[in-house]
Amino acid sequence: MNTLFLLAQTDAAAGFDLQLFIGNVTYLLAAACFVLALKWLSAPKTARQGNLIGEIGMAAAVIGALLSHHVVRFEWIIVGFAVGTVIGVPLAVFMPMTAVPQRTALSHAFGGLAAALVGTAHYFLFFHPVAQQTSSLTMFFLCLEVLLGSLTFTGSLMAFGKLQDLLPTRPMVYKGQNMINFLILGAALVSGVVLVINPTLQFMFPVLLFLAASFGVLLILPIGGADMPTVIALLNSYAGLSASMMGFVLQNRLLIIAGALDGASGLVLSIIMCKAMNRSFTNVLFGAFGQVQASAAAAVQKRTVRSSTPEEAAQIMEAAQSVIVIPGYGMAVAQAQHKVREMFDQLTKRGVDVKFAIHPVAGRMPGHMNVLLAEAEIPYDKLLEMDEINGDFPQCDVALVVGANDVVNPAARHDKSSPIYGMPILDADKAKTVMAIKRTMNPGFAGIENELYYAENCLMLFGDAKNVIGAVAKELAASGGE
Repeated sequence: MNTLFLLAQTDAAAGFDLQLFIGNVTYLLAAACFVLALKWLSAPKTARQGNLIGEIGMAAAVIGALLSHHVVRFEWIIVGFAVGTVIGVPLAVFMPMTAVPQRTALSHAFGGLAAALVGTAHYFLFFHPVAQQTSSLTMFFLCLEVLLGSLTFTGSLMAFGKLQDLLPTRPMVYKGQNMINFLILGAALVSGVVLVINPTLQFMFPVLLFLAASFGVLLILPIGGADMPTVIALLNSYAGLSASMMGFVLQNRLLIIAGALDGASGLVLSIIMCKAMNRSFTNVLFGAFGQVQASAAAAVQKRTVRSSTPEEAAQIMEAAQSVIVIPGYGMAVAQAQHKVREMFDQLTKRGVDVKFAIHPVAGRMPGHMNVLLAEAEIPYDKLLEMDEINGDFPQCDVALVVGANDVVNPAARHDKSSPIYGMPILDADKAKTVMAIKRTMNPGFAGIENELYYAENCLMLFGDAKNVIGAVAKELAASGGE
């Protein structure tokens, strides 16, 4: 209320402007909504209302922007709304939940592109040699906006390509790659510095755009699928920071606030992802993690596994008192979440205690497994994070691994030569019986074989996760669970 009073006083002193006052109020409302959205989105139980309050905040932000005195004509704005609606609504309605990571990458790409385009337009409008109207400080923020926006755009497109299997999910590396990347980034920074010193050197601006866009491509190509959760969070941070820089350029306080919130939350989430893998930012970005180890194929030939059938798996789980399900990317690819719900219902009818163990980096984006299981309406209180659930595995009768791999690999605890050594994992191997659903024995994203599959207490269920889980649920239903 004090803020509103001060706004009213300011308007009164300058001659009350109702349009400006309403715009300021909507911006204030939008900022508050964005803060609440971040808070509520941090927990599954409040995530829906977090989405809703975020949508309300964005609507208020758009209204506030349209009330700005800088907006004098609405023709192209209306065209933009129409085009965005035609593209966005089908994309949201018809997109399967399993494609959320790809959709998120595209959102980051478009956000980065918007920032880069706005920065470009602002430069050529206001930094023209004849009509130079803004300061070197503004040029500094503009260069950062364009740099971050451009690399976010191309980097997010590369991430989309990997997530959609349009590009190899394995790291694409060559000799001296990191050195070349640093040289390109350094050249882009130098271009920005030159423009800040002398904004009239217009030929340097396309150079900055090109170098930043090239760096975005080369930054993501050597990153493997296992690190996509961290990359998605980091690209989200870059997109937010570019929006915040745009706020400084356009003197828009809400953009500064919203971009800072987005940038900070993305960075914090990236740090959480790195801790969950016991990896550093430099290792994620420049380590080419996920190259298949040369010894993996030979090792698979020397060792054998015990396979089982859905019928046997159903019998084992039916006799269990507790079952912990560990979902992974294989569940997402097979779109097996609804079959998992059917199996969950059949087991709970028999009094079996079924819980879900969620590793922070399971899947291709932060919270990927939570989103899929929520779509299948698995109760929120059954979804437990790694620290909450790990102590339950020694007392668990069955640990069912549905398409997960590296996050349950015991090598992370003891094999110092393993690329995942030190990574916190779900202690599935400590359960009395482990059953792992997997298409083949090919290595996971880390490029190494999983020791769990060769353990004496582990049974392999080979096949598509949706088909296998569906067969298990059918067998449970036929055995008298109705």
